[in-house]
This record gives sequence, C-alpha cells and structure tokens, in this order.
Amino acid sequence: MEQTVIMVPESSTGRADWRSFGLCFMAYLLGGTVSTLLSVFLPVILPEFGADASSGALLNAAFIYGWVLGGLGFGLLADRLGRVRAITLATVLVGLFTLASVWATSWPMLAGFRFMAGMGVGGVLVVTTIYLSEIWPEQGRPVVLGLLAMSFPVGIVLAGSLNLLVTQWRQAFYLGLLPLALTLLMAALLPESTHWQTARRTGITGTQSIWQPQYRTSLVQGSLIFSAVLVGLWAIFSWTPSWVQTLFTHEADARQARGLTMMLFGLGGIVGGAVSGLLVNRLGMRPTLLSTFAGCLLGCWLLFDTNQIFSPVVYAETALLALCFGISQGTLSSFVPLLFPVAIRATATGFCFNVGRVLTATGVFFVGSLVAVFGGLGNTLLFFSLTFALAFVATWFSRRTTSGIDYQS
Repeated sequence: MEQTVIMVPESSTGRADWRSFGLCFMAYLLGGTVSTLLSVFLPVILPEFGADASSGALLNAAFIYGWVLGGLGFGLLADRLGRVRAITLATVLVGLFTLASVWATSWPMLAGFRFMAGMGVGGVLVVTTIYLSEIWPEQGRPVVLGLLAMSFPVGIVLAGSLNLLVTQWRQAFYLGLLPLALTLLMAALLPESTHWQTARRTGITGTQSIWQPQYRTSLVQGSLIFSAVLVGLWAIFSWTPSWVQTLFTHEADARQARGLTMMLFGLGGIVGGAVSGLLVNRLGMRPTLLSTFAGCLLGCWLLFDTNQIFSPVVYAETALLALCFGISQGTLSSFVPLLFPVAIRATATGFCFNVGRVLTATGVFFVGSLVAVFGGLGNTLLFFSLTFALAFVATWFSRRTTSGIDYQS
C-alpha cells in the first residue's frame, strides 16, 4: 500500500486549548474518583446487600472488565465518529451509571451498573489522552499529558476524602451528577481535533485496521511496554503493604507504616505525572522511559532486597519507586499514541492500554501463590520487578518516536 504523509500545521496554545484541557482533566480526575469509590465504601455496601467477600471481588471485577471493554470500544468509536463525541458519550456512561448505583437494590444490580461505569472510565482515559495529544502544540504536549495522567491519582485521593464527608454510601454515589454536568460543557465547548477532521476529509478514517502488517510491530511494542509496566506497578502497589507488615513483629507498629507507604505511592503518582512532561522535553521520550524503567528496577532492588527490618530508609526508597512509577505513567501517555497514525490511533492505543489491564488482573492474582516458590513476599516482588527490565528492552528496540503527528494511508 502506498503511503502518503499529510502534515497538519500546529496551532499555538490558546484559550480554547486550555479550556479543552480543563474539561479533559476533570473527566480524567472523576474517572479516578469513580474507580475507587466502590472500594472505599465496600465494607458497608456488602453487609447491606447480605453479600460476602466473594461478591465484593465480583463487584470489582465487573468494573475492571467494563473498563477494558470501554477502552477498546470507545477507542474504535473515536476513530470512526470523532474524539469529542467519544469523550462525551464515555463521560455520560460514567455519570449515568454511577448515579444509577444510588438506587441499586442488590449486589448483582450494582455490579451491572459498575460494569457500565467502568466502560465509561475506560473510554475517558483513552480518548482524552488521544484528543489532547492531537490538539496541543508539540512543545507543550508532554507536559499537558503528564498533568492529565496526574489527575487520576488526585481523583483517588478525593474518593478517600468522600469517606470522611458522607456517612451513607448511596450519598457518595450522587457524585455521578458531576460527570453528567460536565458532558453538557463538553458538548458545547470542546472543538473537534483538526487532525481527525483532516484524516476524515481525506478518506483515511475507517479504511485502515490495527491488524494491517505495517502496524503490527508498533502494536506489539506498545502492548508489551505498557503491559509490562502495569503488571509490575500493580503487583508492587497491591502487595507492598503486606510486605511492610513482614518487617514488624507488632500489628500496631505496622499499621502506621502501611498507611504512610500507600500515601507515598499516591503522592509519587501525582508528582511523577506532573514532572514527566518536563523530563520528556529536556531528555526526549525514549531516554526518559529508559531512565525511568532503570529507576524502577533500582528502587525495587533497594526496597525489597536490602531491608530485613523496618527503618525510615524504607520511606525514602518507597518515595523513589513511587516517583518512577508516576513518571512512567505520564510518559507512556505520550509515547504509546505516537506509535500509530491518526486513522487508527485511538483504537490502537485503547488496545495497548487494555491488553495491559487484562494481564495485570491475571498477574497480580498470582503474587500470593508465588510467595512459597520464591521464599518470601520480598523475593516475589523482586521477581515481578523484572517486568521493568522487559519494558526497558522493548523500549530500547522500539522505533524512535517523534513528538509530531503525521497521518498515513
């Protein structure tokens, strides 16, 4: 197939761009809040429905699988119908089914609502990333996408704050009104991506598939890098509090340390996302990723191999690791979409992001069962840290990705 390149001139950052960023930032942030809302109130939701822990696991699984399906489906929709329509529809799902949860009468009904809300969140995370990468001028693009990634952990913190502000879980789920209000602003104020419009006018959109031979290498690379990082990140994030527990002999002493380490992970995600764009502008995309993956490996080795008893050094090493995690997520938000041309960008990015989430759910499940094999939780987490070595190697051999946007047909 003959390939042509259609260059679309960049516009300078103007009021419309910042307005668009603000709306996308709020949608992404509310995605983080909605994602965590069930976990925060699960201890009071299950008794009300007469459900047990296994039902709680199914509630969480419903949301995750909805997230995966939404990331794939809305990516395809964004390539076919446009970025703004896809973002708006995804945000409608987030708000509508979070609000519907207020009137759930059984845990299976709540699981259905969470599945649909998860679809919306998956769509919001993928399409807002694609949209901002296309409307934002090249120089500031990595910074903006890093700030966007930062909003998700901010949303998680806000979900925890709701637990302090409201006493009834159903009151908390009235949060769904905010995404619904946001969609009205999106429909009125978001300008469509000129890059997508150009591709549509030239007849490129809808004629290409992510499975075509010329895209397979990028698809494998993007999926492998993002999946490797996500599996390592969530295995370590999920099990570090349990590992911290093993460093203490008394539960009372361990409780505070567990809480502080989780706070450091959250703060690391926020700070890392905020500085990732600055690093990309200074060092370049690939050097930033390679340095960050090396930092993740170093941080895991320091944390899980050199500490046999608890000391304040654990906090410093956790902070280093959390910062690297945050930078990796912010940078990958820029890196993965730019592996693909505009005609398939949203579909391909949704695929790369959500294959990673399926593998993450599977990988994290096996952490507990591998403890006996590796002789301890610390050694098991060290094993999972090798995923960052895999991401390093895959990034090293990935094609050099510029920060510009071009279109191929």
